[in-house]
Amino acid sequence: MRIRKAVFPVAGLGTRFLPATKASAKEMLPIVDKPLIQYAVQEAISAGAQELIFITGRSKNSIMDHFDKAYELEAELESRGKTKLLETVQDIVPPGVTCIFIRQAEALGLGHAVLCAWPAVGDEDFYVILADDLIDGRLQPALAQMHRVYQQFGTSVLAVQRVPKEDVGSYGIVETQQVGPGLSEIRRMVEKPKPEEAQSNLAVVGRYILTPRIFKLLERTQRGAGGEIQLTDAISAMLNEQTVLAYEFEGTRYDCGSKLGYLRANVEYGLKHPELADDFREYLRGLTADWQGTPKKSRA
Repeated sequence: MRIRKAVFPVAGLGTRFLPATKASAKEMLPIVDKPLIQYAVQEAISAGAQELIFITGRSKNSIMDHFDKAYELEAELESRGKTKLLETVQDIVPPGVTCIFIRQAEALGLGHAVLCAWPAVGDEDFYVILADDLIDGRLQPALAQMHRVYQQFGTSVLAVQRVPKEDVGSYGIVETQQVGPGLSEIRRMVEKPKPEEAQSNLAVVGRYILTPRIFKLLERTQRGAGGEIQLTDAISAMLNEQTVLAYEFEGTRYDCGSKLGYLRANVEYGLKHPELADDFREYLRGLTADWQGTPKKSRA
């Protein structure tokens, strides 16, 4: 009942962040001092993943470079005695963890990206993580919370979150029957429904535990919303064959696919950063004092 493989669909163009993403992957945008994709990888490893499968596209070489060994950089840091920085670089991929990169030739949607991972995943249950959904899991990473549910029930688990009714058209929405606190069985899924047609406000967000049956279903899935192969459509078909659970994770999600969500994540992670938190908090106090026309707090 241990999941060893995690799939990271990272072939998207990141058009909402142009021109920053013109020549660099959106997943390499930093939250304080680490790129989004590194947070996602660390979350997967915390949930037991040992094989990291990246579904990449054009202009995504920066992701491959980030997780590759940087011999020149490590030699330079070692020669300068910068031991802490050297350990930071070397710990990006811990010992015993391997990376696999698969090119998605056409941008045919999330479902197609997951299907591209089939040769590497094989017949094992696996994780899917969308890096631009950054989740602060509070006491435990969101994926590790989901793995706890998976160990108990041995079936597919989707992370869900309640969203404002007016926002349901941006998500896959599930109708469920409650099983326990924060846990329910999915009865129906609808991709991006109109607010007036949605039967719930429970939205699927970027964390999945899936059984390998999904690959056969994706293979038969026709193009849906946006002319793409939707993962939601294949999961909907899987509901006729297997139990799929919805889990309301404990934590805060930042939609870093949006500029506002990305800025919020940087501010809130900056306020928790061990090196920057105190100075950054003082800076924000002074900034808000300026906006409100009140005197700044004097610095010691």
